[in-house]
Amino acid sequence: MYRAHILVCGGTGCSSSNSKEIFAKFESELKAAGLDKEVKTIMTGCFGLCALGPVVVVYPEGAFYSQVKVEDVPEIVSEHLLKGRIVTRLLYKETVAETGIRSLSETNFYKKQHRVALKLCGVINPENIDEYIAYDGYQALAKVLTEMTPQEVIDVISKSGLRGRGGAGFPTGRKWQFARNSVSDKKYVCCNADEGDPGAFMDRSVLEGDPHAVIEAMAIAAYAIGSDQGYVYIRAEYPIAVQRLQIAIKQAREYGLLGKNIFGTDFNFDLDIRLGAGAFVCGEETALMTSIEGKRGEPRVRPPFPAVKGLFGQPTILNNVETYANVAQIILNGPEWFASMGTEKSKGTKVFALGGKITNTGLVEIPMGTTLREIVEDIGGGIPNGKKFKAAQTGGPSGGCIPASLIDTPIDYDNLLAIGSMMGSGGLIVMDEDTCMVDIAKFFLEFTVEESCGKCTPCRIGNKRLLEMLEKVTSGRATMEDLDKMEKLCHYIKENSLCGLGQTAPNPVLSTLRYFREEYEAHVRDKRCPAGVCKKLITYSIDPTKCIGCSKCARNCPVEAIHGEIKKPYTIDTSKCIKCGACIDQCRFKAISKK
Repeated sequence: MYRAHILVCGGTGCSSSNSKEIFAKFESELKAAGLDKEVKTIMTGCFGLCALGPVVVVYPEGAFYSQVKVEDVPEIVSEHLLKGRIVTRLLYKETVAETGIRSLSETNFYKKQHRVALKLCGVINPENIDEYIAYDGYQALAKVLTEMTPQEVIDVISKSGLRGRGGAGFPTGRKWQFARNSVSDKKYVCCNADEGDPGAFMDRSVLEGDPHAVIEAMAIAAYAIGSDQGYVYIRAEYPIAVQRLQIAIKQAREYGLLGKNIFGTDFNFDLDIRLGAGAFVCGEETALMTSIEGKRGEPRVRPPFPAVKGLFGQPTILNNVETYANVAQIILNGPEWFASMGTEKSKGTKVFALGGKITNTGLVEIPMGTTLREIVEDIGGGIPNGKKFKAAQTGGPSGGCIPASLIDTPIDYDNLLAIGSMMGSGGLIVMDEDTCMVDIAKFFLEFTVEESCGKCTPCRIGNKRLLEMLEKVTSGRATMEDLDKMEKLCHYIKENSLCGLGQTAPNPVLSTLRYFREEYEAHVRDKRCPAGVCKKLITYSIDPTKCIGCSKCARNCPVEAIHGEIKKPYTIDTSKCIKCGACIDQCRFKAISKK
């Protein structure tokens, strides 16, 4: 028995900030202090509050230490663990209370969250199957194999209202039912862990923090549809997730939870990993399956759908990591428990990767129906530097931009579709008043043009032409007629592309045209970027009443476009200026502006 436990975040974010070195330092300091038999150090998954990483939590007190450095470790060991004095200066400020430590559940970031898919992330050692089992791990699999028929399993999932967390939100139970009804001597269960949206890291974090939840759920799905083989398709750029998944699969096999005659029944199921090369199009189900088969990742014409003819031409179901992470808890707690959360048509919770111009970047899980305002202002802590909220992008390159006027929209599948966006896998990028919405649309379209597999003409050529039109807008060469042509082309691409990549690629353009058309018109009519972002439409100038002639701007200009005399106002030669912004960064007197 240990009297204290030290949990060190081992997610990708904290690992990139030396959490592995912090973990090693704790172990060496504990040994040097003679505490290695009393205090246990555990590398765990993501706690969610990535903005404050590296994170270290010490139990039983629950002291949440944030932005910990290697050099802080000896002080935590000597003060907290030896002398019983919590190191207040390192605590997350919202947990500091007059009476001691405030629980994380009482802080603004956590109190409106409800962790289901993320339940054990930051709680257990993801590389130790015994810790997962201690939290009822594999009890759901045992229950379905010994007490339930395959159809009863599907009925429970259907009754829960669980919808796919990776895209348009197709009902999970219905998908499983289609595959069960398909007659074949071989069926497959696949997991999409590719997660290609820029800024999205939900699935990666689940696999890094709780990989057994996905393995158990895939085994349950396999039993439900009559499969004996599964594949997890995960991008190779997720080395920590891949490693922990490999360890978890190996442990599950050793415990007899994968393989032959699981739990003494005649049910057989095994699992393999297939690494993706990072192609965004392989997030589309048929392209993903084509890639698993060892072919170029391109989508197939549907129908037939994968539930009838999928991987290797056999009936297949594909769900993403977050969808599977809910399954075991639904089986154990009942469908009514899950359905009690969320909205009428969108049950349960949703995990979002919160990023962009927001104070608390990180991983959040909220009940469906939580408003965008609650996510941005309460959980996210608002916009830094006193800036105003302008828009939020959900659904990555496939989604749309939600304007400030719709900040009180409850977040669920249908509401997002109604306002021109979509849930997608769960990236949520927040933008402030300094963001150019035309430039944002161009950024996402550049991504989809680059990631198009090129199989169908509407996507391959149409999106390229659409991007060219956007580039005309941002460079001041477009006409009002071009805006109408862009809108028509968007609808053509959506209606005629082969797969979801092309069908949703115009969404950022359509949503910004819908809600921020005045910005497009300013670029076209006035040859001006209101946010001062599009370089070809902005001009830098020096206010002679503020400039003291210190020459710092001139000395840092890379193209020598700034001239003048010491102690006299300087001027900018706009014909030479490359609009890099170095002068603004260097000026301490705010004498330089752009418009």
